[in-house]
Amino acid sequence: MREEILVIVNNHIITRRDLTQAVEQQHAALYRQFSGKELDEKLKGAREKTLQGMVDAYLLEDKGAELGSPITDEYVRASINGIKKENNFATDADLERALRSSLGIGLPEFLKRQKQQATQQFVLQREVFSKVAVEDNELRAYYEDHKDEYRLPTRFRIRELVLAKGATAEEQAGARKKLEAIQAELKAGKAFEDLAKADSSSPSKATGGDLGWMNKGFLRASIEEAAVRLKPGQVSAPIETDKDLYLIQLIALEDAPVKDFAEVKAKILEKLQEPKAQNAIEQYLSNLRMRANIRYLVPRDQILKG
Repeated sequence: MREEILVIVNNHIITRRDLTQAVEQQHAALYRQFSGKELDEKLKGAREKTLQGMVDAYLLEDKGAELGSPITDEYVRASINGIKKENNFATDADLERALRSSLGIGLPEFLKRQKQQATQQFVLQREVFSKVAVEDNELRAYYEDHKDEYRLPTRFRIRELVLAKGATAEEQAGARKKLEAIQAELKAGKAFEDLAKADSSSPSKATGGDLGWMNKGFLRASIEEAAVRLKPGQVSAPIETDKDLYLIQLIALEDAPVKDFAEVKAKILEKLQEPKAQNAIEQYLSNLRMRANIRYLVPRDQILKG
């Protein structure tokens, strides 16, 4: 079935499906960050902001091409390799699993977003931010007052033992009974690693359930919450998800240091430039919109109603 096109931005199209997916992802992000009245306020304008953001992203992408943006596929791949290294992901598959768990997207979509975001930053840095001055003493003062923002994530190293619950009540009762038997074996002194190799339904059974080092934020929330309450060597109470039953054992937990000022100086500069440049950014985007060929095939007010 042919997709409904809502907006044409120069040579790009935004379909109803594109907008729906973007709004759903934006809502999910807002639900993770806010609650109560603050969440309600954020949700009110989310659809409009998402649509405008999609339009502006294409305008900045085209401007980046016009300016000779250095953001190539190879540049993005190098950035992804850096993310993998920083988060101790050995393979693309490891990163993809974390992306699907935390953001609900796969690696190809993440690569696309990273390239788009890097191109936007290149254009705004060259056209707007470079004209906004921030003194070195401002940068240093911000770093000293906000060091926690530049602290590397807490890292966990855990083992997991996973039992599939099954579809029927009988299968689920059997899985719980098996988990109780495993807990009894652990209490009797049997090694978690050996039990994971023998009984776990996860691919990690090959390593005795060892998931390697994982940064906080990339594990399922219920597992992280259990892990932080454990001491090395301790085993959690059962953790239940829609499909599985888990036991986890904490191998080690590591608090990493704050990044050096030199390493984060450029990011602090961008952060302090942004509020100073906000009016200039909006004016710049307004000029891009006026010069662009933007056509709404469905009236904008109808799009915003959903």
